[in-house]
Amino acid sequence: MTTENPSGWITAADVARKAGVSRSAVSRTFTEGASVSPETREKVQRAAEALGYQVNILARSMIQRQSNLVGVVVKGFDDPFLQSLLGPITHHLALRSLAPLLMDASEPAQLAKSLRHLLQYRIAGVILTSGTPPIQLAKEYLRLRVPVAMVNRAPDLEGVDVVNSDHFEGGAMAARALLAKGARTLVFLSSATATYSASVRGEGFVQTLAAAVRRGEVVLRRMEAATATYAGGFEAAHALLADTQARPDGVFCANDVLACGLVDGARRHFGLRVPEDFQVIGFDDIPMAGLSAYALSTLRQDVDALAEAAVTCLAERMQEPDMPSRMLQLPVALVERSTLRP
Repeated sequence: MTTENPSGWITAADVARKAGVSRSAVSRTFTEGASVSPETREKVQRAAEALGYQVNILARSMIQRQSNLVGVVVKGFDDPFLQSLLGPITHHLALRSLAPLLMDASEPAQLAKSLRHLLQYRIAGVILTSGTPPIQLAKEYLRLRVPVAMVNRAPDLEGVDVVNSDHFEGGAMAARALLAKGARTLVFLSSATATYSASVRGEGFVQTLAAAVRRGEVVLRRMEAATATYAGGFEAAHALLADTQARPDGVFCANDVLACGLVDGARRHFGLRVPEDFQVIGFDDIPMAGLSAYALSTLRQDVDALAEAAVTCLAERMQEPDMPSRMLQLPVALVERSTLRP
């Protein structure tokens, strides 16, 4: 602390005095690519280390009118897949010297306020995650010339980069796996508020089975839970399994939490065993799916690859805002556990 700086924060001016150099020399030392002599750089770095100086990124952003903050828009924080995605997004932003600023878009009445909140920080770009943060947000950021990348969203906005897992092929893989394991009365379980990703998974499942349905080899139906949650899957077990004559022997759930709820509902209310009585496949491969209580077969999304691709696309668009839109599609993998028969 110095008498000129009663706040206690070590400033660039403090470092300059201790190093015996100009304030601008300190600034150049901590600016990537700036010209500074090796001797001056060493003096400044020694002084900064002795004083415990850290660059004030917010102050630099105000001066340069360019922030290192990236808005990461989510709809609530209770989705296990989203929780697993935020860590890799933060990691890959940090590798590019960018920092996340989270925005919760779960309350429609707060959207306008939240939008202003992000913009007040002069964000360098924004990532809209999976789920259902409203597309109006992306449109508003585009109008204000803020670069946008989206994860697991419909690729229908010009000027936006979208990174998706291959949800259609994931649904097709689920259909082929259940057929190969002998299932013939099949159900796709989603929810009344299905996301883009869940809808595409269902289409992949249904279209893959279409020929077998036409030939009368399988029976297929869709069912909607009240919500795409554990509770939604648990309650859906009643409608899905109560009729013993129409009980399915293979269920593909739009996500893992639905599948885990369904499994527990089947055990609790009907005493059914998985996979002996019916087989189940989920989607996402969240940590819950691997627990021994479920050992859920599922389609794994590569969260690190999704995050890296989204951050890379955004960083490139920050440098070239007017480039054409891009859509990247990443493969998913079938993880066979105990909810499929050997």
